[in-house]
Amino acid sequence: METLYLDGDHLTLEDVSKVAHAAPNSIAILLTGQAVQKVERARQAVDEAIARGEVVYGITTGFGAFKDRIISPAQTRQLQRNIIMSHAVGVGKPISTPLTRAMMLIRANTLAKGHSGIQLQTLELLLRMLERGVHPIVPEKGSLGASGDLAPLAHMALVLIGLGEAEYAGERLPGAEALARAGLQPVDLGAKEGLALTNGTAFMCAHGVLATLRAENAAQVADIAGALSLEALHGTPDAFDPRIHAVRPHPRQVEAAAYFRRLIEGSTFTRSYDPLNVQDAYTLRCIPQVHGAARDAILYARWVLNIELNSVTDNPLLFFEEDGTPRWISGGNFHGEPVAIAMDYLSVALAELGNMSERRLTRLTDEASNANVLPAFLIKHGGLNSGFMLVQYTAAALASENKVLAHPASVDTIPTSANTEDHVSMGPAAARKAIQILDNVEYILAMELLAAAQGIDFRRERLGPSAKLGRGTAVAYDLIRQRVPFLENDDVMYPHIQAVHQLVVDGTLVREVNRALGDA
Repeated sequence: METLYLDGDHLTLEDVSKVAHAAPNSIAILLTGQAVQKVERARQAVDEAIARGEVVYGITTGFGAFKDRIISPAQTRQLQRNIIMSHAVGVGKPISTPLTRAMMLIRANTLAKGHSGIQLQTLELLLRMLERGVHPIVPEKGSLGASGDLAPLAHMALVLIGLGEAEYAGERLPGAEALARAGLQPVDLGAKEGLALTNGTAFMCAHGVLATLRAENAAQVADIAGALSLEALHGTPDAFDPRIHAVRPHPRQVEAAAYFRRLIEGSTFTRSYDPLNVQDAYTLRCIPQVHGAARDAILYARWVLNIELNSVTDNPLLFFEEDGTPRWISGGNFHGEPVAIAMDYLSVALAELGNMSERRLTRLTDEASNANVLPAFLIKHGGLNSGFMLVQYTAAALASENKVLAHPASVDTIPTSANTEDHVSMGPAAARKAIQILDNVEYILAMELLAAAQGIDFRRERLGPSAKLGRGTAVAYDLIRQRVPFLENDDVMYPHIQAVHQLVVDGTLVREVNRALGDA
């Protein structure tokens, strides 16, 4: 069994993805010794505060607008149980198992930093649930992203106390039964624990991590699809000349152009200098500029999330003075604005990748746009056959849907808790929209790849069997043709789209192309 150690400081996006997609009992998730010490020290400070009768928000007071309602020491345990029960108000379909697992891991890493006051046994139960595959049922809607992801995290926490529902071994069960089948027991929450479990950004962060990793793959797919389309359309490589990008040195633009040159290296499908046709349309000529800008947005999302994964995002937080005196400080680390803005930025970038791809697909299918390089709708005997006509329709529908979804969620806000919490991030909505856009873009790219391969075959008929694709595009073309044949006549199209889509989403296309380029 592989082992992952949590210390609150070194969790990576790749760690989260690995655990999110892992099978039960395949990864042991343990706290480091230092993390255990920090958690236990913070817990002792909580217990001592209760014993002294200190007034601390969320420990001996109510929550939100009830911050001025004092809770007696005898009621502190019930207070924490109540927050979980009352805050579990999510609606909609459950999030996926990988998202649930990612959320659980992120929350555990936050608690391991030792500023939240959780009991060690509670944190350990969360980790054992992850290991053994007890997955709380968490509805997708209900979080405003401040004070953190209260509703979804409450649904997660319900199972820790033997309530709610969980999936275990393929069955949806009452929380207590799921724990029992996994050989686990619910915990009795102490002071501060309900707040520590529910107050934070783990839900939106889980969505963001998995979306960002997929976006990194999609960005490279977009480059590969664009390169194959350039060859199918008899485009020129001049726009990728390094001298152009050296004088506008945005790093990701430079990287995109360099990757593109490697993809088409050795190709005989591109055109040399033609004084009557010196440049291509923007969706070919400006690939480095647009795809590079999208890469910047994806990199920004990775940067934000890498910080967020290893941050403390609940409230209040416990710190220790130099003399060891504990001090509780109220703040706003639960506010999801950093993630919300990053996810909105990611959404815009992904929508642009989709826009570019759909326009290239249109050029492949429109003989007027491609100057009769390719037949109308990429099919022989047009009229009798519709060819790729409706493939472009679907891509256009998805691209247009993305334009609606790309409207930023983070510019919206709505006051809650009797106007005490008067600005919210809408980070969960931003993250969910990013995933919806990504779903659409992956399909648009698959459709472009499918059409580009069809175009390559028509070009090869004219150029002859000796015609060579680029170093990277040749691999992409072969992968497509291993799954989808050249279409002489109309055929049922959706299985072909699905076959190429699988190449896109499982990483095969990028992995095999990069291996051919020496990047594996």
